Amino acid sequence: MATASISSSTDWRQEWFEFEDATYLNLAGQSPMPKVSLRALQAAQEWKKFPHHKPDSTFFEVPNRIRASIAKLIGGKAEEVAITTGASTGVAAVAYGLSWKAGDEIITAKGEFPLQYTVWKPMEEREGVRLTIVAPRERFITADDLLAAMTPRTRLVSVSLVRFDDGSLLDAARVAEACHARGAFLLLDASQCCGTLPMNVEKLGADFVVCAGYKGLLSPFGTGFFWAKSEHIAKMRPGPFYWMAVAGSDNFASLNFDNPKPAPAAKRWDTAEPASYFNFNLVAMDVSTDFVVRLGPEIVAKHNRALIDLMYERLPKDRCVPASPLDAARRGAYGCFAARSPEKTAELYEKLRSGNVIVSLREGNIRVSPHLYNTERDIDRLISVVTA
Repeated sequence: MATASISSSTDWRQEWFEFEDATYLNLAGQSPMPKVSLRALQAAQEWKKFPHHKPDSTFFEVPNRIRASIAKLIGGKAEEVAITTGASTGVAAVAYGLSWKAGDEIITAKGEFPLQYTVWKPMEEREGVRLTIVAPRERFITADDLLAAMTPRTRLVSVSLVRFDDGSLLDAARVAEACHARGAFLLLDASQCCGTLPMNVEKLGADFVVCAGYKGLLSPFGTGFFWAKSEHIAKMRPGPFYWMAVAGSDNFASLNFDNPKPAPAAKRWDTAEPASYFNFNLVAMDVSTDFVVRLGPEIVAKHNRALIDLMYERLPKDRCVPASPLDAARRGAYGCFAARSPEKTAELYEKLRSGNVIVSLREGNIRVSPHLYNTERDIDRLISVVTA
């Protein structure tokens, strides 16, 4: 579905429907979709009325466009992208796809998003591997912390590029270099930064990237992607795969039932039924990711960091403390703060919600995550509730 070019106007708020009853500063929790994506959903409903108007090729057009958009955003190749329902799907693909030996070590960080534990902890019993959880030596987890924890048995480091609980940004390239020197892999969860920060998988040195789509990609809940570096795809252990990832499946009149082989691409890990123009989630994701590409993550990053810097300047120092790195280069496109005690932080969060300032409470921190529809006026509103 082709979309019109984005207006050159700097009032990006016009691309979204206005929040008439709230100050919305919670993109890291759930993104509002832009107008163009919601219009695409309406059009998709019309398609379902008359399916005879759609040729077989339509089944592949939406997922192929999504792969192309994701590849542009992360500096990868379209054939390296699988379309999933979220970040967990891709981590599970790595868990089942790599060949493990008893005693292999997987490293993650303390306080990571739960998927790191729900995927890797059961692998200890299943494969005889060991999950090592690294605590930060100072306030935020760093590359140095992860490097210091590596051993000759380290096989995989699996962490977030930007943390969900404090917004800190990992120096992934340093971790990747150390991994590769040991013959290990690096898996990054980019759910909290893809679409809001410029990123390039080659420069990051990642082997695998997973991402939920309902945050910076401005897509519906239940969308996401998994990126695997080309050289790893063919080496992964064989397993069940989605039938439309069979080589030659684009010809519905001549499908291979005798000895199906997956196409030499990441789409073998697609969540079942993505290749459907009737899948409303993916219709919206198609248009949203294209919107993000045309918008440019660097625009979002610059805008958001200016707002968060402003927030830190105006927060009352006697009542609030920053809970993210103050250096914008060391954090993602949002920031966190807390009150002087956990109890007061929880009270302050409830006060903000009661005042219709929508933020998140994560691991004892108040997370403020803006986007281009936010302005300084929204930060002023947050500060006015905090100081009232």
